[in-house]
Amino acid sequence: MPEPTARAAFQAAADGVCLPGGAEPGGDVDEHLDAVDSYIDRGGQAVVMVPARARRVDEQIVAFFESAGVPWPPTELAQLDENLSAERMSPQGAALFAADALLTGSAPLPRIGALLRGMSPGLEVNPIASLVETTVRDVPHSPVLGPDGSLTMLTGDVRRTLHELAATASAEELRAAWQAARDVRAWALDLCARTETELAARVPGDATMEWWISRQLPAGLSLLDELRTQNEKAAATALSALGLLLQREQFAELDRVQPGCQWDLAQTPGFLPPPARVFLALPSAAPACLGQAAHQIEGTVCTFPAQTFERRA
Repeated sequence: MPEPTARAAFQAAADGVCLPGGAEPGGDVDEHLDAVDSYIDRGGQAVVMVPARARRVDEQIVAFFESAGVPWPPTELAQLDENLSAERMSPQGAALFAADALLTGSAPLPRIGALLRGMSPGLEVNPIASLVETTVRDVPHSPVLGPDGSLTMLTGDVRRTLHELAATASAEELRAAWQAARDVRAWALDLCARTETELAARVPGDATMEWWISRQLPAGLSLLDELRTQNEKAAATALSALGLLLQREQFAELDRVQPGCQWDLAQTPGFLPPPARVFLALPSAAPACLGQAAHQIEGTVCTFPAQTFERRA
């Protein structure tokens, strides 16, 4: 395929992103959000936060451990969540949140925490959401956080940024991002299938542990996103590829304006889908000394399930 044709296809994928209800780019942000809210109130489709297949896997994991007399989720997680009574975002709220982030290029951290809690409906505690919600307290003067605690790495409608990225990225970068996006989808579908096989045999193992860890960490967002789409579509793959390119740029910019980021955490199992971690080529890791909370979460989330499986066996 000629490069101009391929590049135009990536740009079309970026331009094809639309708000619930079909609102077009441009105009007042508040008016757009009011239109989205009205669309949902009239019965328009809201966000599917947890696809049915993922929900079934989550429920099977809980049922297995309950039948074995093992508390689930692990009680050790409760002490790592400072906001046990925090809001869980609804599908309607998630649709508005996504529209707001799309139009403004920013997202309040407490709302991100509420979204993470809403995407894990069966998890009573959520240390990762708690970390997000308390970020402003831990780094009150971060250059990437607004006065209201919003993450503001971008300015304005994200669709414009993705369109420009499709026009300026090299052909090699677009090709590599496309392959990485396909590899992330293959990883998600394979992990889900392997986990289902283990649970059907009532022998949870490596796949079940990787699933559960990923569901609590950022890799779970990619996992759910891929399971929402039954059939691979070229436009969706192109959009995912642009998202990976944008993420890589934003990580590099974050490393520039906020020295000392704990890039070591990206090596934690479940933090990123393995293909995405390779593609993003994250900036140089910070010194090996991680924060106490990071150590606690890494140790609890990554080792407790394994101990549970061994005890069950």
